[in-house]
Amino acid sequence: MQVKSMPQFRKGLLEVNAMSPLLDQTTDQRTVTESKTIEEFLKLPYIEESPAWEYINGEAIQKPMGGGKHSLLQKRLVAVIDGLESDYEAFPELRCTFGNRSVVPDVVVISTNQLPLDENGEIISIGIDFAPAWLIEILSPTQSQTKVTGNILHCLRNGSQLGWLIDPNERCILVYQPNSLPDLLSGKDILPVLADLNLTLSVDDVFAWLNRKK
Repeated sequence: MQVKSMPQFRKGLLEVNAMSPLLDQTTDQRTVTESKTIEEFLKLPYIEESPAWEYINGEAIQKPMGGGKHSLLQKRLVAVIDGLESDYEAFPELRCTFGNRSVVPDVVVISTNQLPLDENGEIISIGIDFAPAWLIEILSPTQSQTKVTGNILHCLRNGSQLGWLIDPNERCILVYQPNSLPDLLSGKDILPVLADLNLTLSVDDVFAWLNRKK
């Protein structure tokens, strides 16, 4: 009986593992280690799994599960923004692909006249290929703040007007705007929004949505 040599066996394992998502125990994120182009990434069959996959610096990285606070804040933000009389719409988990990066912010706000439509007048399923006017990220406990900040800065460099990074644990919100330093807001600080939106929210208002006691 012939036994496969150990070096060949290890080589086979490495070839299989290079094609398989690997779990980062420190961030609860899965990463595909094989180098891919963005075109190859967008053809992968699993990138729209929940949670979605993003393409950052040549790697396919799955977002961590958000949890209850994340889901509630996301739901309320979309509802509040869509409840305004404006030319903007809010979308949860809409893929944004531009500048050799494909990201899926927790909430994006875009002008209705920018919505990409198909021949039937319906929004296309592959997301948008431009930077949203406003993006909101809600930090999950195991999520890398560096990666999330990088996504916000990438959007600002490519045309976004505003970015929020909400930290439910610290009860604060980092606000990013073009050509200025980020602002760390908390408590009764009023949050900046897009100029065309009639919306006044403090940081306390946002986190008050988490309190379910009547």
